[in-house]
Amino acid sequence: MDALSIPRNILVNIEDEMKKSYMDYAMSVIIGRAIPDVRDGLKPVHRRVLFAMSEMGNRWNKPYKKSARIVGDIIGKYHPHGDAAAYDTIVRLAQDFSMRYPLIDGQGNFGSIDDDPPAAMRYTEVRMARITEEILADLEKDTVDFVPNYDESLMEPSILPSRIPTLLLNGTAGIAVGVATNIPPHNVTEVLSGTIALIRNPEMTLEEIMQFIPGPDFPTAGFINGREGIISAYRTGRGIIRLRAKVVIEKNERNDRESIVVTEIPYQVNKAALIEKISELVKEKKITGISDLRDESDREGIRIVIDLKRDENSNVILNQLYKHTQMESTFGIIMLAIENGQPHVFNLIEILKSFIEFRKVVIVRRTTFEVNKARERAHILEGLIIALDNIDEVVAVIKASKSPQEAASALCSRFSLTDIQARAILDMRLQRLTGLEQSKIKEEFDALLKEIERLQGILDDPRKVLEVIISEMEEIIDRYGDERRTEIVASSEDIDIEDMIAEEEMVVTYSQGGYIKRNPSSLYRTQRRGGRGKVGMMTKEEDVVERLFIASTHDYVLIFTNAGRLYWLKVYQIPQAGRMAKGKPIVNLINIGPDERVAAVLPVRSFEEGQAVIMATRAGIVKKTDLTAYSNPRSGGIIALSIDEGDELVDVKLTGGDQDVFLATRKGKAIRFKEDDIRTMGRTARGVRGISMDSDDAVIGMDIPREGNAIVTVSEKGCGKRTAVSEYRLQKRGGKGMINLRIVPKGGLVADILQVTGEEDLLLMSNSGKIIRMKVEDVPLIHRVTQGVKLIELDAEEQLVGMTSAEREVREEEDNIPEDDPQTDTSLSGEDE
Repeated sequence: MDALSIPRNILVNIEDEMKKSYMDYAMSVIIGRAIPDVRDGLKPVHRRVLFAMSEMGNRWNKPYKKSARIVGDIIGKYHPHGDAAAYDTIVRLAQDFSMRYPLIDGQGNFGSIDDDPPAAMRYTEVRMARITEEILADLEKDTVDFVPNYDESLMEPSILPSRIPTLLLNGTAGIAVGVATNIPPHNVTEVLSGTIALIRNPEMTLEEIMQFIPGPDFPTAGFINGREGIISAYRTGRGIIRLRAKVVIEKNERNDRESIVVTEIPYQVNKAALIEKISELVKEKKITGISDLRDESDREGIRIVIDLKRDENSNVILNQLYKHTQMESTFGIIMLAIENGQPHVFNLIEILKSFIEFRKVVIVRRTTFEVNKARERAHILEGLIIALDNIDEVVAVIKASKSPQEAASALCSRFSLTDIQARAILDMRLQRLTGLEQSKIKEEFDALLKEIERLQGILDDPRKVLEVIISEMEEIIDRYGDERRTEIVASSEDIDIEDMIAEEEMVVTYSQGGYIKRNPSSLYRTQRRGGRGKVGMMTKEEDVVERLFIASTHDYVLIFTNAGRLYWLKVYQIPQAGRMAKGKPIVNLINIGPDERVAAVLPVRSFEEGQAVIMATRAGIVKKTDLTAYSNPRSGGIIALSIDEGDELVDVKLTGGDQDVFLATRKGKAIRFKEDDIRTMGRTARGVRGISMDSDDAVIGMDIPREGNAIVTVSEKGCGKRTAVSEYRLQKRGGKGMINLRIVPKGGLVADILQVTGEEDLLLMSNSGKIIRMKVEDVPLIHRVTQGVKLIELDAEEQLVGMTSAEREVREEEDNIPEDDPQTDTSLSGEDE
């Protein structure tokens, strides 16, 4: 063997070789497989499928052909990959729930929105859809370049001369090496109308274009929630839009229950998986208001029926479904396509301008082809006309010639004809010599001259090229235009978790051990005065229940600690637990300090101007601050007021600015003074003297009294009374006050005070967690200088620690029904009293 023929080892840098090889591979995947061209909007496999069907004559107005036959031609002639890849492409192009405008008309099972697989290719039949003709139109007129196929045995188009911007109409999705594209589908009428407008005014802004193209239009319809993601995608090429299912609320007149009926689902959502997810949420009790779930979908469309339980709020359940299922989904837009052999992220205007430039090239190439064909035909007709005008002499020349070649040569020299004209004369049939045929030839020649003039005018004037593009687009709108399916709603706000929470009255309890919970106030039934009560919170042996209050689940809760700091929560953020449960440590909900404990809570619907917060400390200091000063607390809390050493915050109330303030002490004293006696102070101010007390006394409560109401005062031993507000005369702030409750050993010191109207229920709680609910009128209305009557029976070691009011219950319990009677047990399901 010749030494020169022996291959030599070539040393290369492995890093350089890896970079080069990887880049070659990446670009091969990007250009040759995964990313569409910005001009025709098709990937190579789509282009080859449509071209193969065109070559087979498998057009929209021809009979269907077996899919297997089409796949064989595709992979045998143009696409050197597996049959599965080609057939999967055909299937997707035929699915009306995947493509806004299907490019293939399929006959047979092509899968479903439930992700059912299509039938095998031997069982299905296909042909091109009518709109596909617009993608292949003028392919034979030298409008695009052809390149060799994979084995260089055939030629295939490098691009299709599409009349429609398929990249936008049907969208696309693809993942290549290092890049990805995800373009949503659009409406043909809107896109072409916007393109026409841009042709007429190339300086149009995005806002002006969006008057024609407001956003994507998905084949499965539904809603696009918000325009911000659309604007971002159209301006930058990237954006995220939120899709929602379309629902209607139906009411069953027979059982007075509501049903949520889903009629449209977000794009690319699997309907069967969606139904399965809803079913799982119901089984896991993440959504509790659903009684039945049915799929009533048919050929007419989607219909998922979600029956609700009686008295359930359909809006709450609907928002829960949006939150936890694909009834709301996101679509990340990346408008990436190939331009000049390179991947590029386009904005909307750039895509439209690229398509317009592509159409200009196609129109010029088509017109050039047509004008050349017309000139060739005119040239032939010109020769025929010369022959007809000199027919006798032409016949004589032909008869005198020994061969066709000699005749053609003689005609060319005698009449100054070209070889093409001479051959056309020789090929002319004798019937063309009739007068009618001679007239047709001259008419055709005159028409061709006019057509040549028109075509040349297009080539000479770029404005006429644009007029041709506009005219074709208007024809397409007339032929294929339809109504928008997807509705765009203006709001783009995220689902607020509050929308998922039904608004209802809650009893919130807090123990000295730091446990907090909420339960519906209806859980505690009304009893007569002197009843034994019902356990409201199970506490540890060394723990005691300290605070309880009533608030709506949607209310804000301002949590004030004894150290004068403020923390912020929503009532629904407080965990709901069983009646016997301890609740959750409050340190898990707010960032409370190690030496702090909750002193007061203030339920607030909203932070409005004109409202003020009044605070009282154990030492009798009061302070007034605008409510708006506490509207934005930090996670670590903020200073609500500055407190002297040894003092601590006792209570907080909300006022309107021109009311009275009522303070009560443990030793039975109380004072009432005008709110105006306290000037409005800053958030961190200390405050001023509210009441003067003995050194062994302390403030235990504060309220904002109103005429016509009464003050309920209860003692540690379970005694209490009502006293009309009018019995507490106004005094000056800082005085010693007056007697509120006569202190006696059997009653003990004052535990709490509460203002009532007389039309609510009263809830009393002991340090052991026992709660009793009674009508306010069962508490005697008596003079303030009295000791009160027994309201609740307490064990020897028990003490009353708090009370609150609740809306009057309609149902009443009889005194003689045993506490453990199962017919009257109002505990939550699955709990023992």
